Amino acid sequence: MVAGHPFVQELKIENATNMYAGRVVKKGTTDANIVVGTAGCNPIGVLGWEQTNAKHRPTLITDLYLINALAAVLSGPMIVPLLLSTDTVVKGDALVAGADGKVRKAAAITVTVPAGGTNVTSTSAQPDLTEAGSLPPGGPIIAYAEESQDASGGDKILLGRWVH
Repeated sequence: MVAGHPFVQELKIENATNMYAGRVVKKGTTDANIVVGTAGCNPIGVLGWEQTNAKHRPTLITDLYLINALAAVLSGPMIVPLLLSTDTVVKGDALVAGADGKVRKAAAITVTVPAGGTNVTSTSAQPDLTEAGSLPPGGPIIAYAEESQDASGGDKILLGRWVH
């Protein structure tokens, strides 16, 4: 079940491991290929099912896609079921890509300042707190929870508002 008007791309399954409808996917070896998303990845969308041509989609929505199948990858503004892994979220929580194409609750960014008993005698002796890059360490926020869900006892389906 997908609500809204997602952008649909037809891309080729490069590796079938964990390629189930609703999993987060990322670019494979080429721009035309997809593989299951990993923690902190920059995903391109969610693997669809009903939008995939019947010739290429699994018989059941719970079945695994086959390698080389041309599958629908959904992105853009939509409400989509995602698989939440090990976290408890409440409606509105930010989500990031997790392992095996699942999602995780985004964690607040923290900075740790080294502590010690040495007197700082110059600006150059200060600890280096310079940050580089523009992506958060846990990856970009890809969705927001549209319901509260507790997956601490095992993976749970969660409705999420895709924003990536």
